[in-house]
Amino acid sequence: MTKAELIEKVQAAHDDLSRRQVALLVDTLFEHLAKGIRKDKRFTMPGFGTFAVKKRAGRVGRNPRTGAEIRIAPTKTVGFKPAPELKKAL
Repeated sequence: MTKAELIEKVQAAHDDLSRRQVALLVDTLFEHLAKGIRKDKRFTMPGFGTFAVKKRAGRVGRNPRTGAEIRIAPTKTVGFKPAPELKKAL
């Protein structure tokens, strides 16, 4: 599902909201979700799942073009663990 499809589905379920209002709502929702993950290192939505900051260790990789070894720096990323209800629904 794309962002446009999400906006379309939400707007169809709420005829009293315009497409523009729903788009603003979706943007605001994800903006606050990202801020919550940055601040608290996690965001939990009961029945859906948990987004959490994960650390990836540094490692040695290879340049696919030359085959030379390169050092890949440690990074942070966001992981998602689905709630049991979501897993069941799949």
